[in-house]
Amino acid sequence: MSERVENRTAGQAPATKAQRRLAAQLAEKKAAEARRRRQSMLGAAAGVLAVVALVGGLVWLNSGDDDKPATATSASPSAPVEPAAPPAPELPAGTDPALKTKPTVQAGSGDLKKLTVTTLVKGTGPAVKAGQTITTNYVGVFYKDGKQFDASWDNGQPATFQIGVGQVIKGWDQGLVGVPVGSRVQLDLPADLAYGNDASGGRPAGPLRFVVDVLAAQ
Repeated sequence: MSERVENRTAGQAPATKAQRRLAAQLAEKKAAEARRRRQSMLGAAAGVLAVVALVGGLVWLNSGDDDKPATATSASPSAPVEPAAPPAPELPAGTDPALKTKPTVQAGSGDLKKLTVTTLVKGTGPAVKAGQTITTNYVGVFYKDGKQFDASWDNGQPATFQIGVGQVIKGWDQGLVGVPVGSRVQLDLPADLAYGNDASGGRPAGPLRFVVDVLAAQ
């Protein structure tokens, strides 16, 4: 009697087991659907964040490139530049101005059998002594054809060495001792007073001719 009064008071019919089971299934279905919607929304949000991060990274990289200095465009190739001629050597006061210019050396003639010293410009300084350190400019050519093989003028710096003590070839040791400072002399050397007749190692073989300017001695 009391149950009927309570049900009528609530305005509801008593629920059966089948109804309760159906209601539970519906509730579980709604919960599963809600979970799927949340996962879908989260996945979409993650995708948006990934795109934003990628775009931001590209913008950052491009902004970094803007800070880099632009690479200069390489200039078009030009004609090769001829090397500058070496400066004229400083000469002692009173030295003949001819010693400021590289001499032109011609080939010799005939069969050279002994050392020959020819004065081209006579200096006014003291005579060179054995054991002194002298400073020279020189041009060396092959005696037979006049082809140059060496020249201090082309190296841009005079040669300095001790004379008469075996530091240089015999023809120089013998031919330059006694020459006044400021002189230009021509030395014609047979092979035995130069480098011999063996051209191995790139040495100039055979008789040679040198034109030597004696710039200083001390």
